[in-house]
Amino acid sequence: MPVISKRSSQLGTENAFVVLAEVGALQRQGKDILSFCIGMPDFPTPLNIQDAGIKAIQSGKHGYTPSAGIPELRKAAATYLNETRGLNYDAADVVVAAGAKPFIMYSILATTDYGEGHEVIYPNPGFPIYESQIKVNGAVPVPLHLRESRGFNFDPEELESKLNDKTRLLILNSPQNPTGGIVSRAELDNIVAILDRYPNVWVFSDEIYSQLCFEEPFISIASFPSMTERTIVGDGCSKTWAMTGWRLGFAASKALAPIFTKWVTNTESCASHITQWAGVEALTGDQTGADMMRSKFMERRDLIVDLLNKVPGITCLNPGGAFYVWPNVTEACEMIGAKDSEEFRQRLLLESGVAVLADIHFGRRVPDDGQHIRFSYAASNDDIIEGVDRLDVFIRKNTR
Repeated sequence: MPVISKRSSQLGTENAFVVLAEVGALQRQGKDILSFCIGMPDFPTPLNIQDAGIKAIQSGKHGYTPSAGIPELRKAAATYLNETRGLNYDAADVVVAAGAKPFIMYSILATTDYGEGHEVIYPNPGFPIYESQIKVNGAVPVPLHLRESRGFNFDPEELESKLNDKTRLLILNSPQNPTGGIVSRAELDNIVAILDRYPNVWVFSDEIYSQLCFEEPFISIASFPSMTERTIVGDGCSKTWAMTGWRLGFAASKALAPIFTKWVTNTESCASHITQWAGVEALTGDQTGADMMRSKFMERRDLIVDLLNKVPGITCLNPGGAFYVWPNVTEACEMIGAKDSEEFRQRLLLESGVAVLADIHFGRRVPDDGQHIRFSYAASNDDIIEGVDRLDVFIRKNTR
């Protein structure tokens, strides 16, 4: 058999999909599984957006589009970013892709050179594709630890200690996956003050959960005058408008939009023509559906945090956004004799039919920060109540 490249063999994955496959296999065997492992709204795409997609199909929007996206969507995305972040983008500054995820790769490719030792700082725990794409594209991954004691934010002094002449890109994510934490204005002030001393470092600001903030308004680092030109704002339609399967994302950068356009041409050619028209409606149309989903997610967050904090051996901070909680299960692992969060997760799935993810699915475990699991509360109230009840019974039954 011909040799497979080292690059391909080292390519990481997104473990939410791995666990989802495990769940599917168990369900096909007739097992009763409650899944909290995938970051996907459980609501249907709002009807006005569905109708826009149907209209696009029926009106012949079937062909290629410009690689950067249809002008109507680029303009709508620029207006949306300007209105929600206080920015000043033109349509030409925005590029559209098949989901927000490609812009992680495109940003790394646009700011680092393969094998030159260029470093990319990324949050840990964090979306696993960050580290995977840094490695496979020949840059050096530098994890920046998010600590529970800081509300799942990083220490600005630790950030400064990792910055050097080799640093080319800093990845920020707020609200965060997997912790639900938010980078506050005060914390952004500190980060910007540090980055002002390193003017050659780009920032990729992953803002896919920006419209799911519950206590405080979302603030983009791009809104700071010294950061606007060197920040890449990444966003999309998946989370806010329950469009995960439609695959539609966009990024804004005056300097890098032409580079991103070339990368889209070289990879996917363009995002789905049909989906782009649905995206125009998502960004410019009636927001009743999006507002309802945000309200429901906030209700579910309050429910699951309250329930988890009543389970023996578990503590759970109240996250400021997204639709994830990141409970600490260190004591629970000790109580049932599980060596770590991954063994805890596996036993919980096989013995109690509750599917969650472990902290190691989101990067190396943060030193001295304990064991954690992730619940996605993109699930009904009834499922949340039953799932946490099964968790409670599982711990009490197995406590030594």
